[in-house]
Amino acid sequence: MSLLFRTEASVVIGTGHVMRCLALAQAWQDAGGRAIFAMAEATPAVEQRLRSEGFEVVRVALPAGSAADGEETARLANKQSASWVVVDGYEFGAEYQARLKGHRLKVLFLDDNGHARHYSADLVLNQNAHASESFYSNREPYTRLLLGLRYVLLRRQFQLWRNWKRLIPPAGRKVLVSMGGSDPGNVTGVLIPALKLLQADSLEVVVVAGGSNPHLETLERTIPSSDGRFRLLKDVDNMAELMAWADVMLAAAGSICWEICAMALPSLLVVTAPNQTHAARRLAALGAARILDSGADRIATTSGPLLQALLESQEARQSLSSRAHQLVDMDGSARVVAVLRGLSEQ
Repeated sequence: MSLLFRTEASVVIGTGHVMRCLALAQAWQDAGGRAIFAMAEATPAVEQRLRSEGFEVVRVALPAGSAADGEETARLANKQSASWVVVDGYEFGAEYQARLKGHRLKVLFLDDNGHARHYSADLVLNQNAHASESFYSNREPYTRLLLGLRYVLLRRQFQLWRNWKRLIPPAGRKVLVSMGGSDPGNVTGVLIPALKLLQADSLEVVVVAGGSNPHLETLERTIPSSDGRFRLLKDVDNMAELMAWADVMLAAAGSICWEICAMALPSLLVVTAPNQTHAARRLAALGAARILDSGADRIATTSGPLLQALLESQEARQSLSSRAHQLVDMDGSARVVAVLRGLSEQ
């Protein structure tokens, strides 16, 4: 049984769409299935990651979301005898879904904020805390909704920490920083000067730069190897382990939010793209994370004091950790696979 994923990754788009598709592909693979990724844009790091996981990558030489793209994706799906086509990206809308359905394909559409005018996919998956049925009032009668944190797609590595329990130390000293797979605006670089001003005994800061980050050379100069408090890691494949190590995380408010919750990690979130706003605000309202103001100037001036206060307050970190952990379990990917397999047999 095969899944064909149609998604994109670039420095501008980021890698979040592919990473959550990767989580579903891994779960499908673990259940004995096969996954193929069809992509018009894929950074070298993303393509290498997918191939290293045993997934085939097919390049689509057509504008994402176009009519021609839809026809080519349908052709690939039929060629691969795909049980489902999984579509993830803001380039894909109502017409794209309808075109795939016109070829009698089963379609799973991953969504965040109800950006399509009409939904004709068999399944619409919105894994966010702010997901609402009202986003999808304009849908076909057969379109089924998978909404909310019950369906969070977590990668395989997080399953290894299922029974692990976080301990909250009196004073935090270990900080993990990740601004996504690409970070085109170099928010990481804006944060570094503030992080260097932190006051904590035996402070350790691990900065993760994604494999598609275009500012690696700049970050290497900004974080000299001679500063023993800082480590710069590139294109890591052990994010769950790093989250378990950290006392606090400073992160872009993308799909990594749900990994942070699953690992019960106190966090400060930075909204680096407009589509992250709803999720970040909802997490803050639930007391599961705190938000930094957007904009380089505000981030530079507010991140240090807010992070310092969080490191010093065991009570605040305990509260964030407990509330985050209540939101996300480790079974979302398995639940989605079970739905796909069940509907495949109908």
